[in-house]
Amino acid sequence: MSPADVAVPPAPPAGPAHRPLLPDAPAIRGAFLRLLRSELRLVLGRRRNQALLVGLSLVPLILGLVVRLTQDSALQGQGPGFIGEVTGNGLFLVVAALFVCLPFLLPLCIAIASGDAVAGEAQTGTLRYLLVVPVSRSRLLLVKAVGALVFAASCVAAIAVVAAVTGAALFGVRPLTLLSGDTVPLSDGALRVAGVALYVGLSFIGLVAVGLFFSTLTEVPVAAMAATVVVPVVSTVLDSLPQLDAIHPVLLTHHWFDFAEFLRVQVGWDVLAGGLALQAGWAVVFGSLAWARFTTADITS
Repeated sequence: MSPADVAVPPAPPAGPAHRPLLPDAPAIRGAFLRLLRSELRLVLGRRRNQALLVGLSLVPLILGLVVRLTQDSALQGQGPGFIGEVTGNGLFLVVAALFVCLPFLLPLCIAIASGDAVAGEAQTGTLRYLLVVPVSRSRLLLVKAVGALVFAASCVAAIAVVAAVTGAALFGVRPLTLLSGDTVPLSDGALRVAGVALYVGLSFIGLVAVGLFFSTLTEVPVAAMAATVVVPVVSTVLDSLPQLDAIHPVLLTHHWFDFAEFLRVQVGWDVLAGGLALQAGWAVVFGSLAWARFTTADITS
């Protein structure tokens, strides 16, 4: 049989070009939302974080009881001015509790959560499995950042809510007396106190970014937590030195106590905006550093 007699099978009909099986946009979006819900459950359901929230909640309760028991003794009027005002109006217990927790307790709790965000996953070996989810590393880092921010907001909210309830129960609530001695209606006073809590919560955006950055540098969560705690401590020390006035405006903690603007007759919105802009700057700088580190790190090896 000659080669010409050999039947050549017909070519298969042309079909659509082969395309790689890549997840589409809805699948990626769904995976991102599931990952976010899982992260929030992890952050808020972790026993350690729940213990921190309970500990912070006890601060306004204990503070209110102490003020109540000592209001008729020789200790009355001692301490910061915010605490002295609590006996006249329970709303001030919110301000006093945040004032007490702001220098150390709140930064410590937030540093623990943000420093553990990535380093904790790396230490337990679960980080490499998270990369299997059809979500980019950038979005995974965003999920971790949102989880840490939600925990920071939960810390401030726990203090504010317990302080408001305790203050109302022990001292009652009435029209708010401002720092100048002027009095505003109860509704206005409640909004101002809520503004205090909101500003305090937003003041930790920069610290969360710092903790997230340190968390991408190591697989030891304690090291990331400790490094994060050191930043506000050093910032506070530097902010107290008059010789360093030139750098005070860029220090992380410089505007933390500007919440007092809400207790003035005319709220200094420009001062508050400056404090939030500083936090945004720290978040951009250290968030970018965390992104650069996390997206280029060899995690799967």
